[in-house]
This record gives sequence, structure tokens and C-alpha cells, in this order.
Amino acid sequence: MRSPRHPWLLTATATLITAAFLLPVYWMVKTGLTRPDRIQTPDPQWAPSPVTGENYSTALGYEGLTRALLNSLVISCGVVALTLLLGVPLAYALARVRMRGSGAMVLALLVAQLPPAIVLAAPLFILERRAGLTDTYLGLIAADTTLTLPFTVIVLRPVMRSVSPELEEAALVDGCGLPGVLLRVVLPLMVPGVVAAAGLSFLIGWGEFLFGLTLAEGPGVQPVTVLLNAFIGQHGTSWGALMATATLISIPVVCVFALFQRFIVGGLTAGSVRG
Repeated sequence: MRSPRHPWLLTATATLITAAFLLPVYWMVKTGLTRPDRIQTPDPQWAPSPVTGENYSTALGYEGLTRALLNSLVISCGVVALTLLLGVPLAYALARVRMRGSGAMVLALLVAQLPPAIVLAAPLFILERRAGLTDTYLGLIAADTTLTLPFTVIVLRPVMRSVSPELEEAALVDGCGLPGVLLRVVLPLMVPGVVAAAGLSFLIGWGEFLFGLTLAEGPGVQPVTVLLNAFIGQHGTSWGALMATATLISIPVVCVFALFQRFIVGGLTAGSVRG
């Protein structure tokens, strides 16, 4: 593969694109460090002057923040567990078991990702209301899993197909059943794909807002994303505290991606060669 003729041009282009994507993040952090009376000045400041921790004190002093963070942690971990519990066997079945309609099922999973969450909110609310799952952790975990499960199956299916079938056949000859083949042979070979699916499921569960707002009637189980509404009042928005809280919420997301970046990138590309 030949090296690009103008590598500096590619570097400059990548830098500009990265800066464009990171600008909102920088502005969020900058607003959280700006004094409240200087946030909405006619001439926007690109750097906080002076730097203040007043907004973070307000955010950390909010009584529901700790509870909301705990709720988000429980919901996100539950989404990861339920997504992998359902997604790994389904992806394995679609990758290995020859059955009619498997192509249609993959197409259905692709189509299931198209509707926005607002389309699913009302039907899920009705179903969970009848099942008694509204305002519960299980209800929110199940709702968020409807967003993560199709993506997980689509990611894991080609990864599983890249595993050599001869290894599974040898395990079957040695007396290992299908569950044992999946747990002892296949899963150890597709750790990057599983970690990628788990990491992205955690990020989706952590950042989900709409289901937390519609399916949770009180702050008992509402995720931390819903807490951001508390800083938006009838007579104005507390931008400093809002941006400070948003920055605090983003820290776990950044940590998860930083820790598992290698696995996420490797997992998303692991099945790109074989179909």
C-alpha cells in the first residue's frame, strides 16, 4: 500500500474534523468553569476568566445527584448483562445454525435500529404499565435493551462467523454440547467483540434519556440524564450548573471508552473480512 502523497494534508483534515467534534465538549467544560454572571455575555469568551468552581459546588450540592448516578450505574450494568445474555446466543444461532428466515431476521434487526426512541416510548410505556414494570429498574433495563440488542447481534454475528468451524466440530466430537462449544470454544476467541458490545451497550444505557423520563415516574429509579432537567426552570436555565453536571456525567463515559478503546475498535472490525 502506497503512502499518501501529501500526508500533512490528511493530518490537517483529520485535526480539523476532530476539533469540530470536540468543540461542543470543550464549550461544555468551559461553561462549567465560568462564573454564572459571565456565561451569557454578548461577547462569548473562549476561555473562562476567572476560573471558578462555583458551578461544580452547585451541582455536587444537589441532593438527588448521588442517587441518580447510582441509578444510572445499575441501569447501565443491567443493560450490559441482559444484552449479552440475549445477544450472544442469538448471534451464534444466526451465524452457525442453518435455518430458514435467518437472512430476514438479520434484516429485521437492521430495520429495528431505524425508528427513533420516541416512536418506541409510547408502546413500551403501555406494555410495561400493564406488566407492572413502570418505575422499576427492570423496566428501564428492558427498554434500553431494545436499543442495544439489535446492534449487538449485528456486531457479534460476523465475529462469530470468523471463528473456524473446525474448532467447534472438534469440540462436538469430544462430547461437548452446543452450550459448551459456545462458552468454552467460541467466546474465548471473540473477547474483543464481546467487550466492544458490552462497552457500547454501557454507553447507550448511561446516556439514554427518553425512556428514563417516560418510564420512571419519580426520582427513585430515574437515571442521571433526567436530572439535567432540574436545572431548566420556568424562568430560566442554570447553564453553569447544567454544564458542570453534564461534565460530571461524561466522566464515566470517557473512562469506559479510554479503558476499552482497543477492544472496542478491534471488536468492531474483527468480523470485517469474513461475512
